[in-house]
Amino acid sequence: MSMNDIYQNVIDGQAPAVEAGVISALEQGIPASEILNQGLIRAMDEVGKRFEEGEFYVPEMLIAARAMQAGLKILKPQLIETGIQAAGRVAIGTVKGDLHDIGKNLVAMMLEGAGFEVNDLGVDVSAEKYIQAARDGFQVIGMSALLTTTMVNMQSTIRAMKEAGVRDQVKIIIGGAPVTEDYARQIGADAFASDASSAARAVRQLIS
Repeated sequence: MSMNDIYQNVIDGQAPAVEAGVISALEQGIPASEILNQGLIRAMDEVGKRFEEGEFYVPEMLIAARAMQAGLKILKPQLIETGIQAAGRVAIGTVKGDLHDIGKNLVAMMLEGAGFEVNDLGVDVSAEKYIQAARDGFQVIGMSALLTTTMVNMQSTIRAMKEAGVRDQVKIIIGGAPVTEDYARQIGADAFASDASSAARAVRQLIS
C-alpha cells in the first residue's frame, strides 16, 4: 500500500484501512517519519483545508481525525524508538466550571494529526493544572470554553499563571463558541482559534 493510499484513507475516514496501510508500509521498510509526514500529517492538512473551504463539516473532520489516530497509534512506538521529535508540546483543556469537550477533543486530534505531542487535561481544568503543565515544559497551553459564564475563567487562569511566574514560559491559545479574537487580546492570550483547523495552524505559528 502506498503513501497516497494512506493519505486518501485518512481523508475518507477509513480507520481499518489506515491501520492496515501503516502496518504494510512499515513492513516494506518505509521509515515511520515518512509515513507520519507523507501519509497522516499531509492528509490532516488537507482535511483542515477542506473544512475551511466548507467542503467538510465537523463529522467528516472527526471521522478523519479518528482514522489518523488509528494509524498514529501503530506509528508511535516506532517514532519513539527512532527518536523522532514531536513538532511541539501542547497541553489543552476546558476551563474550570465547563464540562464541554467535543470542540476541545477535535482540536486535540487535529494537533496530534499535525505532529504535536498533546496532553489532554480534560474538562473543568483548574488554574493549578495549567500552571503545572507550564512547569512540565509544555510550550503551548490551549483553553476552551463553551459558556459565557466560564469564559471569565480563562482570564483568571492567565492571571494565576502570571502570579505563579510561569506565564512567560508558554504561549496561550483560547477558543470556543462564545470566545472572540477581541476577548483573547483583552485577557492577554497569545492567539485565538475559531475552529480545530485554524487552531492547529495557530499553534504551529506560535511555536515557530
